[in-house]
Amino acid sequence: MIEISFGKLLLLAIIALIVLGPEKLPHAARTAGALLRRVRTGWDSVRAEVEREVQAEEIKRNLREAAERARQPHDDLRSTVSEVNQQVRGTFTEAGDVMRGKPLGDGRQDTAQAADTPVDVPHVDAPRAETPHVSSPAAPMDPEGPDVSK
Repeated sequence: MIEISFGKLLLLAIIALIVLGPEKLPHAARTAGALLRRVRTGWDSVRAEVEREVQAEEIKRNLREAAERARQPHDDLRSTVSEVNQQVRGTFTEAGDVMRGKPLGDGRQDTAQAADTPVDVPHVDAPRAETPHVSSPAAPMDPEGPDVSK
């Protein structure tokens, strides 16, 4: 920025006194001070706004990085769940094929032979609702406790 030493400031004051005169110099100094104050305030305002924008951008960047870090385990978990789901479906499909009499493996059994092969599926009875065992009410207890001397 501009470097103003005491000597340069004194020279400016003498030139202003000569050009403006002693009557107008105080008014000009107040006007110059007010103008300088406005410029400084405006500059501080612009600087504060730029700093806020930089901070906002930094927060947004940190938020995006955190979202990326959180997305990676989520994607890993999703792929693991998908793989397990496929394995379970394959297991259920194989179990269904076994129940229908189809062989495991390459499935090259003759379809005519498979149709003639009876499927032995054990019959499972539906579970019966059991009534809870209700015993007769117990004799009332002696308030002094049981008699263990007998």
